[in-house]
Amino acid sequence: MSRRLFVILLLLGLALWLAGSYGLRYGLMEDNQWVAACVADASRWECQARSGLGLIIHLRVLAWAGLLGALLAFVAPGRAGRVLAVLALLFAVPALVLYSASLAVFALVIAALRLVRAPRPVH
Repeated sequence: MSRRLFVILLLLGLALWLAGSYGLRYGLMEDNQWVAACVADASRWECQARSGLGLIIHLRVLAWAGLLGALLAFVAPGRAGRVLAVLALLFAVPALVLYSASLAVFALVIAALRLVRAPRPVH
């Protein structure tokens, strides 16, 4: 796969991932319908998912995973570094949307820098 095609597919995938993250935020976490439904019956699976996601957001699991992945990607050589950078982006984008922007922005920048870094010449 050419580098240009990879970048286009990555940007398209990240745009869809960003849209899905916003859908999760405004469709499940901030929608008044779910707040009222979960107050009435907290045992519903949707409310359990909402509660678990709230705990993940509170503990900043997505942001820390993105930051750790981005730092590992930055020092990893070759293809492994690129794969880790893409995985870090997959954690950082929802973390940006889901209330953990302070850490996730660093993960996003470090992972993006790793992806645009020129490959090292082989000696």
